[in-house]
Amino acid sequence: MSTELRLKKLRGSGGYVMASVNDQQQMKGNLGGPDLFLAPIGRLDSQKITKYFCNTCEKEFEGPPKIEYENPNEEVAENLILAEKGQYICNTCSATIAEYREFKKQNEMVEVGSAKPLEPSSQTTQIPKPEPIVQTPPKEVPTQQTTQPGPATSISSIEGLSVYDENARKIGKAKQVGIDSNQSVVLLIIKNDGTEGSVPWSNIRKVGEIILLGNPTVEIQQSQPGKCAKCGFSNKEGSKFCEECGSKLQ
Repeated sequence: MSTELRLKKLRGSGGYVMASVNDQQQMKGNLGGPDLFLAPIGRLDSQKITKYFCNTCEKEFEGPPKIEYENPNEEVAENLILAEKGQYICNTCSATIAEYREFKKQNEMVEVGSAKPLEPSSQTTQIPKPEPIVQTPPKEVPTQQTTQPGPATSISSIEGLSVYDENARKIGKAKQVGIDSNQSVVLLIIKNDGTEGSVPWSNIRKVGEIILLGNPTVEIQQSQPGKCAKCGFSNKEGSKFCEECGSKLQ
């Protein structure tokens, strides 16, 4: 795989940036269409960004936007860590150009387990809350020298697994783990009819060769304000474009 850098347009829910990226970053940002997106790539080196466009200002600016991020290292489920979350912010109006979140597994050889109750952190967050996914509050983050969760690799082992309800009916395939606007961990799935939906992580009984739901009456969450009808991503209220796939929101 080439390490050569190429100047590309990377889209977000509130605009786009022009940045030099390598082949690996291009693959992450490619969601199947002609456009590339910032959210899957995560945090870029600001020196690689030459300019950006803000939808709110309706103007292109030279240089990089402001990048704010934090490393909460919150255990949102067994063997699943929210390692980093951040935003690309317009230097002029402070509108969000794009947001991202990176999840890690502590042990690649162990499957992701059930979500568990976590105590709220007493720390003041340095950036506005992103639109995540869990009905339980996050685990308290130590204010002194947070210990890294150990060697971690990107969570990908559940992608493509078949999802069955308790009555052994296949309802779709797993796409990815995310966080919704209620700060709850959810599993994004592609349903049998080709549309996308999400299942609260607390409704998952076991993850193995398949994903088994523990409640036979669980329903896939339907559309909600800010949720993209194309990819199922939960965007900020008022967003005009989906941060995940770039589609126009209704």
